[in-house]
Amino acid sequence: MDKTAKIRLYVDAELGAGQPVAVTKDQAHYLFGVMRLKTGAMVALFNGRDGEWQAEVIVANKRNAVLECRSQSKPLQMPPDLWLLFAPIKKARTDFIVEKAAEMGAARICPVVTDYTQSERMRQDRLQAHAVEAAEQCGGTYVPEVADLTRLDKMLENWPQDRHLLFCDETRVGEPATDLAALPRGPWAILIGPEGGFSPDEVDFLRGLDFAHSISLGPRILRADTAAVAALALWQRALGDWV
Repeated sequence: MDKTAKIRLYVDAELGAGQPVAVTKDQAHYLFGVMRLKTGAMVALFNGRDGEWQAEVIVANKRNAVLECRSQSKPLQMPPDLWLLFAPIKKARTDFIVEKAAEMGAARICPVVTDYTQSERMRQDRLQAHAVEAAEQCGGTYVPEVADLTRLDKMLENWPQDRHLLFCDETRVGEPATDLAALPRGPWAILIGPEGGFSPDEVDFLRGLDFAHSISLGPRILRADTAAVAALALWQRALGDWV
């Protein structure tokens, strides 16, 4: 009988050999009401700290349940020290950005308000849940933090001195995509603008920052959600853990 787990869950509990784990009511309903698992079934658990563990269902109940860790199936795989800064856009496309950032290896996701940001309402807890779901589905063992919405200028006022900023500059459209391989390694952040791009004042300000690097994403203007994926891929291939 194949005892390998087909379902992965993020849990807020310590994981280790013989460790019992209680899941939430919603998770219990999913496991036993939707997926109809029985006692003895295996579920893969991860918490962002202890890697992935194969856990056996000890108590199967739609309202509550207990699983017990048997063996570690994956070590913790930390992403590169990369933040993604983006201006919230329409709900579904904002969700897409968060999901893809989690899948592609961003360590922290930071929504920011810019001059042309059209949507300044977002629920941090809902976006954090999307990051968790993305990690569950793509086999990740780490879940990036989704920070609270912050004004871009306020964030840059307290910017860490050792962190470089990759500024995706729409005014450079038409140029070939910038080769990032020559840029320094270390902590980085990628900044994606809103629909309509950055204001002229923001472009001038960003270009004047010592830690900011203006880059082109290629010959075409990309939608904000597409730009986020393109920038993450370019950075990961040149400076991240895709190399």
